[in-house]
Amino acid sequence: MLLPESLFDKFGKTHEPGQIIFCEYEPGNDFYFIQEGRVKITKTIGNAQKTLDVLSQGDIFGEMAILEEEPRSATAIAVDKVRTLNFNRANFDTLMKTNPQLAFRLLVIFSNRINDARRRLQILLLDDTQSKVADVFLMLAEKDPHYGQVKNMVFHNTVDDIASWCGQQIDEVQKIINMFVRQGKVELFADRIVVNNINDFNRLIQAKRKSLW
Repeated sequence: MLLPESLFDKFGKTHEPGQIIFCEYEPGNDFYFIQEGRVKITKTIGNAQKTLDVLSQGDIFGEMAILEEEPRSATAIAVDKVRTLNFNRANFDTLMKTNPQLAFRLLVIFSNRINDARRRLQILLLDDTQSKVADVFLMLAEKDPHYGQVKNMVFHNTVDDIASWCGQQIDEVQKIINMFVRQGKVELFADRIVVNNINDFNRLIQAKRKSLW
């Protein structure tokens, strides 16, 4: 969903490639809606900086500043030149009152983004790369309307995408996926990854989480 370009004159900001838009743990009372470009969301896990997500046109970030008055839970960095609409609590209240349809659409996005963030954090909390890769496939499957009805699932994602969601190095994730290929669990193509039986990964992750409790 894109917001009207006319809003950019009033609420627009431009961020250069590599620019830190906000940092983890700093106070914040505004959020951003991406009109153009990509933004990387990172979080400190232990002693390492892990990528939680790479957002693009139509995505929002920093929304927890509106919902909860707490420090930033992650860092946002412009990947390339980024144009955003910047809303704070005051002008968001105005937006809610003057454009309720738009406000409702934003609230739906808020809800989905919060659920996505929680799900991705579950992946990062696993303690080995194999489980993290398997759980990424499970997360992607859960978004598919056919999940639970079919075993074979096709994901139009790359190894780089999987590594980003895992918060792991690409070469490490590539090794795990290659192992899954040898085991017959996964088929790897240039433009897609096929999981032959998603239930295998579901059982793996359920067992892993039980062992961590």
